[in-house]
Amino acid sequence: MKKLLIAISLVLFATVSHARDQISITGSSTVYPFSTVVAERFGETGFKTPVVESTGTGGGIKIFCKGVGTNHPDITNASRKIKDKEIALCKSNGVTDIDQVIVGLDGIAFVQNGEQPIVNFTLNQIWQAMAAKGPLPNKWSDIDPSLPDYEISIMVPPPTSGTRDAWNSLVMNKGCAKEVKEANKKDCSLMREDGAVIEVGENDTLIVQKLQSEDQKFGIFGYSYYLNNKDKTIAHKIEGKKISLEGIQDGSYPISRPLYFYVKRQHVGVIPGIDEFVKAFTHKRAIGPRGYLTSLGLIPLANPEKAVTSVK
Repeated sequence: MKKLLIAISLVLFATVSHARDQISITGSSTVYPFSTVVAERFGETGFKTPVVESTGTGGGIKIFCKGVGTNHPDITNASRKIKDKEIALCKSNGVTDIDQVIVGLDGIAFVQNGEQPIVNFTLNQIWQAMAAKGPLPNKWSDIDPSLPDYEISIMVPPPTSGTRDAWNSLVMNKGCAKEVKEANKKDCSLMREDGAVIEVGENDTLIVQKLQSEDQKFGIFGYSYYLNNKDKTIAHKIEGKKISLEGIQDGSYPISRPLYFYVKRQHVGVIPGIDEFVKAFTHKRAIGPRGYLTSLGLIPLANPEKAVTSVK
């Protein structure tokens, strides 16, 4: 019965030709600035400018997976790969034909007010500072005397954020103490709840503003956003590596990741311009080595011809 209802809804959706004539995009705050620029340029080609919203990766995928039809978005941006449980959610709501598009690479910067000196942190030192199952130090210098002699205060995005997922995978899990990892690997990513780690929303601008007013605070956000705020922030070294385009592309910078967006193929041909938007976003003029998105901090793919695949 459920399959029949989904099939009927798809037919009704398809017969209401162009009930919405503007692409709807949701998702990652990290991919948002790239998607917005592509959308603005796309709006100059004869199509209406797509509406792009920044809801965070997890929140965006949840909205994307709610169903098929003009009340649901056509595309969701993501700063991590879609999870199996999210694919299952999509399928349960009739969203059964999805394309995955890798638009480029990004690194996560560990930042502070631009007037502070650059410090070299190891992944384990950061884990100790942030982990619920760690030593719970009060000051950075409690971890290592070479680190700043002031209280630990780190702003992090919420659990729905792809940046948070990537940080957990690339920092918390890799920097985790051996005994914690052996006891229960899931505990590695648990963060302190005593005020040292502060959960903020999906608003990177707010993090920059707070860093300006509180010198001893730290924050995390994507390389592209750091580039746009280099006059206000500094990015600390991680394992001796400074965040850079080259370091992200060759993998030597430890906190690097791909960036994605997902396309609801069942909306193609009903909402005008979806395929054309995907082609515009993945064209070398946008994401190539000299593409206009590279000036915003997007790191080009080594093999852009493999950017689009089907989600199974």
